[in-house]
Amino acid sequence: MRLPAAVPEIPVASIDKAVAYYVDALGFRRDWADEDGGIAGVSREDCRLFLTSGCFREQFGNAAPVLIWINLNSKAEVDALFAEWQAAKAKIVSEPQDKPWKLHEFVTADVDGNLIRVFYDFRLDEGSA
Repeated sequence: MRLPAAVPEIPVASIDKAVAYYVDALGFRRDWADEDGGIAGVSREDCRLFLTSGCFREQFGNAAPVLIWINLNSKAEVDALFAEWQAAKAKIVSEPQDKPWKLHEFVTADVDGNLIRVFYDFRLDEGSA
């Protein structure tokens, strides 16, 4: 059995505002949304996310903020996505840089303070993954 990519559930205050941000600032596509039901799905290529309001999360009690990691395939991809999101006026928390733990990464935030950490593991380039 091969597991598919996980779909994180991201806590938001307003489905409509969150979807607008993920579409307009981060380049995701609105797949479906139900403000009354408290859940929406957005995607970009193979990355899928569920955005959920307080009423939807009430049963499990999960709350903002959360941190989502997105693993890209190269430093160039990390830098390109950073440039795209910066140009779209995404809320940039930190710019791309090489970290001592061998990740090239940057961080952005959504309208609810959830963080998205975009990274590439450059140990792969060194042949010692």
